[in-house]
Amino acid sequence: MRSLDSVTDNGYLSIYNRYPEGVIVQEVVLALLAKEPSHGYQLRARLREALGPIGEAMNAGQIYVTLGRLEKAGLVECEREPGLPDRPDRKVYALTAAGQQRVAGWLAEVSWPGLAPTEFHLKLVAAAAGRLADPLMIVDAQRRELLRLLRDAQRAAMDEPDGTTAGLLLEGVALRLQADLRWLEACERHWTSHQKGQP
Repeated sequence: MRSLDSVTDNGYLSIYNRYPEGVIVQEVVLALLAKEPSHGYQLRARLREALGPIGEAMNAGQIYVTLGRLEKAGLVECEREPGLPDRPDRKVYALTAAGQQRVAGWLAEVSWPGLAPTEFHLKLVAAAAGRLADPLMIVDAQRRELLRLLRDAQRAAMDEPDGTTAGLLLEGVALRLQADLRWLEACERHWTSHQKGQP
């Protein structure tokens, strides 16, 4: 019989890891910069466009905080672009070689990012916009990983006696994974249509 600790250690519950509310995932910003060097306000506009109503709550200054951290980490570099007489100079951010490597690793990552798969959605948008990877291949890799997690969770649930709290939690994990797999089917339909030039 598998204990709840064993289930946690094997990663069945890792899909519930969440990023702090309001924090922009650094890899999303890096992936958007992979398309072309950009100003901070341009990156924020792209994020808001990709997120729709969800992006309306995004802190306007958070993008600059994230860019500052990425610059200190050596993942982006910036140059000042001469401004107009009535405007200050503006910073243009670009990826470094280390930043490009970070993006490549993130695109290949198959961990599941919490209750609302916003990061995964942005990964697909950034991959398509920058022609970094085929969104359908990313969806397929993620589906294989979720199917593996689902099989493991179902096996663990079958090993639990009826009526245990661990069994109830494992049932919830399995149902969540099934819902996520259905959402991936919707992602596949969307990006298939997108590649065919349909709206």
